[in-house]
Amino acid sequence: MKILFVSLGCDKNLVDTEEMLGMLSERGYSFTDDEEEADIAVVNTCCFIGDAKKESIDTLLELGERRTSGQLRALIAAGCLAQRYQKEIAEQIPEVDAIIGTTAQEALADALDRVLAGEGETSKIHVDSLRKEVVPDRKRILTTGGYYGYLKISEGCGKGCSYCVIPSVRGPYRSAPMEGLVRQAQDLADKGVRELILVAQETTLYGTDLYGEKKLPELLHRLGQIGGIEWIRILYAYPEEITPEIARAIRDEPKVVHYLDMPIQSASDDVLARMGRRTDRAQLEETIRMLRREIPDICLRTTLIAGFPGEREEDHRQTLEFIRKMKFDRLGVFTYSREEGTPAYRMKAQIPAPVKKKRRKELMLAQQEIAFENAARMKGRILDALVEGKIAGEDVYAARTYRDAPGVDGMVFIETARELMTGDLVKVKITGSMEYDLIGRLYQPGNKKEV
Repeated sequence: MKILFVSLGCDKNLVDTEEMLGMLSERGYSFTDDEEEADIAVVNTCCFIGDAKKESIDTLLELGERRTSGQLRALIAAGCLAQRYQKEIAEQIPEVDAIIGTTAQEALADALDRVLAGEGETSKIHVDSLRKEVVPDRKRILTTGGYYGYLKISEGCGKGCSYCVIPSVRGPYRSAPMEGLVRQAQDLADKGVRELILVAQETTLYGTDLYGEKKLPELLHRLGQIGGIEWIRILYAYPEEITPEIARAIRDEPKVVHYLDMPIQSASDDVLARMGRRTDRAQLEETIRMLRREIPDICLRTTLIAGFPGEREEDHRQTLEFIRKMKFDRLGVFTYSREEGTPAYRMKAQIPAPVKKKRRKELMLAQQEIAFENAARMKGRILDALVEGKIAGEDVYAARTYRDAPGVDGMVFIETARELMTGDLVKVKITGSMEYDLIGRLYQPGNKKEV
């Protein structure tokens, strides 16, 4: 029995996928990337915004046709869309044989066994409490290529932002026990992972529910002691929770790269208040100044939402001014997605789609200019880079520096006749840039010449 596993959405979802792969492998199932070879399909769905919902539904419908024709013996829907729209999927996509909620992963293998055995079930919906304790050290099958891996340090969120469905599909904030995280990180290192990427809905609050205080600095120190791990990267840090202690831990722990993903969503105080965010523009500026003061070479990434309900042109202008002033190294923009069940869904003054798209484009163009200038200023710097692979037919390798998270940031293209391996950590002298990406040559300390 071969399973096609489709993982949609964020890297936190990817960790869930890898854990489900581990559970199924223990039952003797094997896996394929070829839809034509698959006997079974499992879709780990996403529903964070409208585009993600559409992708998940379209994928289920497409595979549902294969299930109806008999090309698949089973089709399983798992993850956020399955949790949020469990009844709708059961009623409207009958080709789906089992629905697995976000905290019911342990039910997957048994449900699949029953489907394949032709056993009837009183219900094909499998859900569990959204307050369920996080188990951080389940068996995983890595899907990232092996040299980097994600470590999900908590589950859920308690912030209550007015546009967000995460608490309703993932539950309240729950930290994973530190000892389990250290064991999982050691296991990842034993499998060859060199870059450990910490993810959560919010990494900065880690430990507050279990230990009564923020434990991210201690966790970073513990993880930094693991042999084989060379880089530790932190994603999704809410600005109001970033303390000088956290900044100093990033600065002082040798393996923690000087990079932070800090979503701000807007720079208008009025919009931030309607979003339910817990910072204002002045606090955002102070946090950014503190980070750059403590860590002068830090690379800051952020995300924005364009066209939130009630956003005026003046609010949009304030956000444009803010990003031009603060000059983030990396920045992404989503157009606001109206999600049923959230407070923002009921807000008046919803912004027309063309206006949202126009504002997103203006924000991205402003950031493009900043990003190109930042890339050009990197010329002459010597940076460590993690090799991702070779460009076919050329003596050029694609790699990432500490300034680049996988899948969302740029690359450095290394020109060298030397043979490099995926996962090698090398020194590169930057010789130029191409828009968001850098160009460089291998650099060896003590040699005047690059190779």
